[in-house]
Amino acid sequence: MKLIGPFKQVVTLANLPLRGKLSDEQLEIITDGGILVNDNKIQSVGNFEELKSENQNIEIEIIEGEQIVLPAFVDSHTHICFGGNRANDFAMRNAGKTYLEIAESGGGIWSSVQHTRNASEEELLKTLLERINFLISLGITTIEVKSGYGLDVENELKMLRMIKKAQEQTTATLVPTCLSAHLKPRDFEGSNQEYLNYIITEILPKVKEEGLAKRVDIFIEKSAFQPEESKDFLLKTKELGFEITVHADQFTAGSSRIAVEVGAKSADHLEATIDEDIAFLAQSDTVATALPGASLGLGEKFTPARKLLDAGAILAIASDWNPGSAPMGNLITQASILATFEKLTTAEVLAGMTFRSAFALGLEDRGRLENDLKADFVTFKTNNFQNVLYNQGSLNAENIYIDGNKI
Repeated sequence: MKLIGPFKQVVTLANLPLRGKLSDEQLEIITDGGILVNDNKIQSVGNFEELKSENQNIEIEIIEGEQIVLPAFVDSHTHICFGGNRANDFAMRNAGKTYLEIAESGGGIWSSVQHTRNASEEELLKTLLERINFLISLGITTIEVKSGYGLDVENELKMLRMIKKAQEQTTATLVPTCLSAHLKPRDFEGSNQEYLNYIITEILPKVKEEGLAKRVDIFIEKSAFQPEESKDFLLKTKELGFEITVHADQFTAGSSRIAVEVGAKSADHLEATIDEDIAFLAQSDTVATALPGASLGLGEKFTPARKLLDAGAILAIASDWNPGSAPMGNLITQASILATFEKLTTAEVLAGMTFRSAFALGLEDRGRLENDLKADFVTFKTNNFQNVLYNQGSLNAENIYIDGNKI
């Protein structure tokens, strides 16, 4: 058993509701606090001196100077296993080129597919671990990682195997998701429906056999897969025993409703979600995941986070780190900017990056500083927790703890 502290402020996020709007007055803030850790879990949170006096002859890890502590962050939507680079896409987009024009000139998702197929396993693993380590340095200790740049049996399995291998080399928690339904690859001879059937019959059985992922995702959009064929695909993947999530309402509305109807864990993007579908989402347990990095990368409007929260939805905030539309990867910067444009309280942003994001991944053992939860937390060298978002990502994490151990 180990006592860590004292912290100027311990922001526990305890007793906050899973859904709906939050005020900062609802935050539990323990001053001069400590965290008692036992067997990788939080044993107790409270005043440091009181915990010290109540627990004699235990290891004490002293925190020097003024630091605050938060639950470690959860990034519930990333594409950080990829080869190559799409800086030229970004430059062309900013110069006024359309998505179609960029794709026709050799850019877009297909460019990343080709780079990823050509990358060796060693190269994919190396760059994946580098990106994981960057996210850990921000205080993110749980990371969803998608496939989706392979788009055939060989290369989708290559990506997922490298994600599995990366898990063996990091203390962060990786949550692999099979996104073979990212778009129909150009070299597939057949219709969208035939490609989705190919995923069901050829890719997913091997994913399941090797234990490479328990989650499946699909991109529902005019440029990818259409609503009815996507709904049928999602229902079939559920029958195979997979959890499902959806790239929904990024450019056109309607697919978030499908996500709710099929019982998806989350509907991610939602930049184009209309008011009636916001209400539909809010009445469900499907998490509405905002991806501000994509809005910044594409120059598009933000997810209507304020409306979603006011309606009572479960709002998560994730980075969407990918080589095309969201190359930044800095979740804290993105969330801080989203808060400014959508008028989100600090409590809403912190909840969206912690226990609400964890819920989107089916992980309810983390995201708060409470007894019996996973001892993942992050400290910042400041005397006021508000400075984390105020500095919009420029206040670096001081210490990151996973299972109660400083890494």
